[in-house]
Amino acid sequence: MTKRTTSKKPARGDWHPADIKAALEKAGWSLRRLSVHHGLGAQSLQKCLHQPWPRAERLVAAAIGRQPRQVWPSRYHADGTPKRGRSPKYTNCGAPSPADAQESAA
Repeated sequence: MTKRTTSKKPARGDWHPADIKAALEKAGWSLRRLSVHHGLGAQSLQKCLHQPWPRAERLVAAAIGRQPRQVWPSRYHADGTPKRGRSPKYTNCGAPSPADAQESAA
């Protein structure tokens, strides 16, 4: 009987922030220099290492010669478009839906 060597959970696939920083250094950039070069605040591009921000992801990926979906596959659909929106628990934020507003007005 052969043993299965693959894990039950697939790897998330996103690059580690240290790997992104190292790739930028190899390309002659730092997050700070890249931010300032593109007219952003000095610490702005740090955000994309931990939170989705498609514009910043495009800038970082271009600087290291990759597509954003290669660096952050969990943030992009298969066709390369960014995944958007919040999880369902945050979509309403306690505000009444338009249907509820119409019912209360009637």
